[in-house]
Amino acid sequence: MIDVLLILFGVLLTLTVGAAVEYYRQIALVKKEYKKAKETVEDIILSFNRQLKREAEKLEFVAYKVEAVSAKSDKALKRAEKNEEQMLALESKISKALEGKEEVLKRVNETDEKLRDVITSQEKLTKKVLSIEERERQLPLIPEERVEAVIPIKREKVFAPLTETELSVLEILTVEGPKTAPEIKERIKLSREHTARLMKKLYEEGYLERDTNKIPFKYRVKKEMAKLLKKTEEKI
Repeated sequence: MIDVLLILFGVLLTLTVGAAVEYYRQIALVKKEYKKAKETVEDIILSFNRQLKREAEKLEFVAYKVEAVSAKSDKALKRAEKNEEQMLALESKISKALEGKEEVLKRVNETDEKLRDVITSQEKLTKKVLSIEERERQLPLIPEERVEAVIPIKREKVFAPLTETELSVLEILTVEGPKTAPEIKERIKLSREHTARLMKKLYEEGYLERDTNKIPFKYRVKKEMAKLLKKTEEKI
């Protein structure tokens, strides 16, 4: 009898434990399903919120566009009004110009007459000039007096533009060889600035060569210029 009771007790205990395990398993499944459902609902709510946000942004953008279009319309209306005012002013000016058309034509005719008078006067003046030139041609030619240059070296055309001081510098360099600007300054008795400008001028115009290896620069007469100077001296 005791064995039967023990067996029954064991069976009941086993059933109870099994039922409890199944109950807890079902509870775990329910919790899991609840969690999934909760996450799904949260996702749906989040997606809905995002969609609402996008729609709100679209509405804001549309409202901004509407405001911009409205502002542009106002500007266009103001421009149209301004253009209309300008057109009215232009029409007024055109009307005034047309009213003064006869006066303008009269002035143009007067200007044409004055221009014709000027042309006539110019033609008369041209005839007088031609007449004077013809008379000059008929006058006997007077032979020009030949004037000898004070400095014979200037007879060469290449040296004609030079001053006496510049010619003296060329002669010094030809006879004594290369010299610096300070050395030339002592010979021609000019200021340092004046001498420097003179030497630079002769160099730039092609009369002199310049040695730039040392400072102050040394100047010397170009070979072809030296030959011309010697020829000129020989002629003298």
